[in-house]
Amino acid sequence: MAQIFPEWTNKLPPIVAGIVILVLVGTVGFFWYYGSPYYTDVGYRPEQPVPYSHKLHAGDLGLDCRYCHTGVEVSPVAGVPPTQTCMNCHVMVKPESEKLKAIRKSWETGEPMEWIRIHKVPDYAYFDHSIHINSQIGCSSCHGRIDRMEVVSLAEPLSMKWCLNCHRNPAPYIRPPGNVTNMRWVPSKDQLAFANRFISEKKIDPPTDCTGCHR
Repeated sequence: MAQIFPEWTNKLPPIVAGIVILVLVGTVGFFWYYGSPYYTDVGYRPEQPVPYSHKLHAGDLGLDCRYCHTGVEVSPVAGVPPTQTCMNCHVMVKPESEKLKAIRKSWETGEPMEWIRIHKVPDYAYFDHSIHINSQIGCSSCHGRIDRMEVVSLAEPLSMKWCLNCHRNPAPYIRPPGNVTNMRWVPSKDQLAFANRFISEKKIDPPTDCTGCHR
């Protein structure tokens, strides 16, 4: 009896199956990456009303983060500095600079500056800055090397998985006292020994269940 299909068609099923698998894997991979915060959020860098350079202020001049973000050690939020903080220096430093026109207007009218927030977890997630700072987690662990940024951008995804990775193993991120705002800090060779001792003494136990962040 004559064959309906030629012999070479016997190779089609595995070829078709392979193509289908590749398409499925490629589709999942495409949406997994391009739909993740690593692609959609990291690098977010909006234009602010004033071209404030963190590289100049926090890097070259060495201003401590807490001078502007005064609530970071005692409040759930770090706080955006009021115009008064800017004018503490700029009533004397470059008071006529065109770049500071919006700051001077805010100072004169009493209208607050409308800074665009960059680092923000979703409203359904609870995050307390003071707990992390007082647990010796450095600013750059979440915000990146702010002291090198002319324009601040989002350095980390701030996703649930990213947070949980630290909560499950906080030791690499815990710093010795006095180094929380030190952007140039690097772990020493006895980092894990120090961190584990600190965790034990302070009874640090980051939550990893849902209620830890979703309250």
